[in-house]
Amino acid sequence: MRIGGFQKVSLIDYPGKVAAVVFTQGCNLRCPFCHNTELVIPSCFQEPLSQEEITSFLMTRVGKLQGVVVTGGEPTIQEGLESFLRSLKTMGFSVKLDTNGTRPAVLRSLLGKNLLDFIAMDIKGPLHRYRDITGVSVDTGRILESIHLIRNCGIEFQFRTTIVKPLLTSDEINDAASLVSEDIDHYKLQPFVPQDRVLDPRLLDKAHYTDEDVERIADQCRQILRPASVAAD
Repeated sequence: MRIGGFQKVSLIDYPGKVAAVVFTQGCNLRCPFCHNTELVIPSCFQEPLSQEEITSFLMTRVGKLQGVVVTGGEPTIQEGLESFLRSLKTMGFSVKLDTNGTRPAVLRSLLGKNLLDFIAMDIKGPLHRYRDITGVSVDTGRILESIHLIRNCGIEFQFRTTIVKPLLTSDEINDAASLVSEDIDHYKLQPFVPQDRVLDPRLLDKAHYTDEDVERIADQCRQILRPASVAAD
């Protein structure tokens, strides 16, 4: 598995748990607002970190860390993902996977083998906007399949949408929220934070949603997802 980054401890990436975070290299999307350029664009890749060294370090944290988050990039495109997750489970860690939902067959396989304890899926926007928002052609049927699979997987899960004003109107954010139905555990809005590493630097010069805008949009989403909870970060 190609690993592009490793955070030894995090208090925010795995809800309710102290966890390490593993960042995989490579992604099948090209979202212009992505801030992990070094994990998405092959020409920006650094030499992958040693999986063996990371596994060895995690063995020393058994009983100290509660979980491991595997994120990216897009982890489900990694051929060695299953064996890596199996090693984490063997060590006794809870495993959270972050995904864009484009590969539901991989999710189904991992769930069937009890290798996941938490799934967080990014919903980029309403289905008809996926091509514009992700920069590539996407089989939106697979997005719907992943949503259905996650909602019924029997483990903890979260759906989230990064809201970027130049790309998504408030109505389109409502449309995205409606994809996860009304019985989800948690739906999260993530305001876009302009950073120098963003995939499309032109976004840095655009106007973006204010905190007040985010709260207003979250209130609108609550009407759609009631009685589920909607959080705005």
